[in-house]
Amino acid sequence: MSATKQAIDASGGRALIGYLPAGYPSQEACVEACVALAEGGFTAIELGLPYSDPSLDGPVIQAATQTTLDRGFRIEEAFETIAAVTARTSIPVLVMTYWNPVLRWGVDRFAGALAEAGGAGLITPDLVPENGREWIDAAEHHDLDRIFLAAPSSSDARIDEVLRRSRGFVYTVSTMGTTGARGSMDVAARTLSDRLEARRTAIGVDLPRCVGLGISTGDQVADVLTYAEGAITGSALVGALRDGGIDGLRARVADLAAGTLVQSH
Repeated sequence: MSATKQAIDASGGRALIGYLPAGYPSQEACVEACVALAEGGFTAIELGLPYSDPSLDGPVIQAATQTTLDRGFRIEEAFETIAAVTARTSIPVLVMTYWNPVLRWGVDRFAGALAEAGGAGLITPDLVPENGREWIDAAEHHDLDRIFLAAPSSSDARIDEVLRRSRGFVYTVSTMGTTGARGSMDVAARTLSDRLEARRTAIGVDLPRCVGLGISTGDQVADVLTYAEGAITGSALVGALRDGGIDGLRARVADLAAGTLVQSH
């Protein structure tokens, strides 16, 4: 069974997932940052694989990943980080990556290394299920989660395919655009979450909906958790780590985690 889904279910459908770039601001600091998320009450971690053409990433994450690439980041470093984090925490660690680095590394080789490091699975923002047979097969072989994205523009047929082929949760894109903190969440997030609920009921798939892109405050986390099982935050964490180090990150973690404690009306 999916360790990620188990963790989301254990949260009572009030999950908080945090994104951090692998290797930022250094490999050692990245490990400590991930541990801070776990200790601060996060449900799961997304470790972003730095990539030279990050089409979905906003400016905060792009700058962080470029800094990491400039110092000579290598994919092995991500696996080393996952092993170090999973040795100290029990929450699932997923890799968020564009598909090209996985292809270049070798799909089954990548899946095997991820599993050996203790990783829970992959989030693949630019890979659709219809083109994902090789990855789906490798994930099944190595018992890894495969998390595909549903967007406001997705057809019902695409949503059904995402639900059927994903394991762990469905990454529910809150708005059309790139990552980054926003003052308010797009109404499209609630509409898409409702569509996912209708389609998962129709096809009989029990898979959590976790909403990402733009979540930066505890109040936004609380709002998202009125209509989804999880909230995903990234740029706010990266900015806090950049500006305040681990202490600054811990303060932001506390604010965001407080949003999971606000009960729905």
